[in-house]
Amino acid sequence: MKFIEISQPGGSEVLKVSHQDIPSIGNDEVLIGVKAAGVNRPDILQRQGKYPMPAGVTNVPGLEVAGIIESIGKDVVGFSVGDQVCALTNGGGYAEYCAVPFTQVLPMPKNLSFMEAAAIPETFFTVWANLFDLGRASKDDVVLIHGGASGIGSTALILCKALGIKAISTVGQDDKVNVLSHYGKIINYKKADFEKEVLSLTKGKGVDVILDIVGAPYFNKNMTLLKKDGRLVIIGYMGGQVVERFDLQQLMLKRATITGSTMRGRSAEEKHIIAKELVAKVWPLIESGECKPMIYQVFDFNDVKKAHEALDKGDHIGKVVLTLET
Repeated sequence: MKFIEISQPGGSEVLKVSHQDIPSIGNDEVLIGVKAAGVNRPDILQRQGKYPMPAGVTNVPGLEVAGIIESIGKDVVGFSVGDQVCALTNGGGYAEYCAVPFTQVLPMPKNLSFMEAAAIPETFFTVWANLFDLGRASKDDVVLIHGGASGIGSTALILCKALGIKAISTVGQDDKVNVLSHYGKIINYKKADFEKEVLSLTKGKGVDVILDIVGAPYFNKNMTLLKKDGRLVIIGYMGGQVVERFDLQQLMLKRATITGSTMRGRSAEEKHIIAKELVAKVWPLIESGECKPMIYQVFDFNDVKKAHEALDKGDHIGKVVLTLET
């Protein structure tokens, strides 16, 4: 089969199309004939040598796919050969075939293409686990989402809109403000102080939950913006990972919760629970048209370098997808 190899840590030029054997599957796995694969920020970090796969896991990048089940292990339940599915992988998605634990496989939502379905698993798993599980976001809350144009940010905005939750988000370009304004109040942080803007929008009250991919530079402003009993969920540190100064009294007076997670560090059982919650609570919204992934651009599998360059450039709004369909 064809797969994408990272020849060495570096820029997009280190990605190349190579060939290797189709992966074998374990008793609890399915083999998916991949029709499309999502491109995500962890793939970029892996390419740069900053986010290596755990020991024993394939080095082939790619954390989400959509396609058709080609074979199943003897312990697999709920799926059959020929099923159209999407899946959160443990790696290996940038390939013609991918072995995935069946607990991380979901039926492909009705009325979606393979390209649309491939844009779901990584970001929807991540947003559901962090914003709605750890962050406990609910209909009466006001949520602040940093990086609203990213795959994670756009997914969070789309889900908040579908679930009737008020959302505020930060982006760095006016065209992103225009595109995303349908989903909430969008702030261009390069033109305005988002702390002052959020306080103005909330009449000084602040927000209930913050989903942050920026990290250290935003930490103290985030703490200022949290209401009492507010929740700060950190899932990235694109701006830095070390906070130099932090007022513990502010944390105590607000009874705030600060937490965070990575999807890669979650167990198979944890991922299975998230998958079941998505099918029960989000799939109906997707299939009714209330909540669809936002796709920025689709690239042919052989143009994987261009796909990574699109994320590197930072102008994207939503997801970048690779297609293997001919």
